Amino acid sequence: MMIMNMMIIFLIMFFIGNIIFVSKQKHLLIVLLSLEFIVLSIFFFLLIMLNFYFYDSYMLMVFLVFSVCEGALGLSILVSMIRTHGNDYFQSFNLL
Repeated sequence: MMIMNMMIIFLIMFFIGNIIFVSKQKHLLIVLLSLEFIVLSIFFFLLIMLNFYFYDSYMLMVFLVFSVCEGALGLSILVSMIRTHGNDYFQSFNLL
């Protein structure tokens, strides 16, 4: 029963992150935070599943390394965009 409750929490977290990501945002920082929230919900799901099946948690460390690299890349893109354009609005630069 506890596993089902945790799975429901994971699904709610995942869908909230996807809804925020898909909705029209005007700041890049909000989009990056929603992506990190999705990664956090996937980490929570992996933690539940690996503990449920009594597997080693080595895969969680690999996942955390890749998610930290993804976060650092997103932050560097945000900083370079603010330095070149002055803000993080999507409307202030041309995507083409």
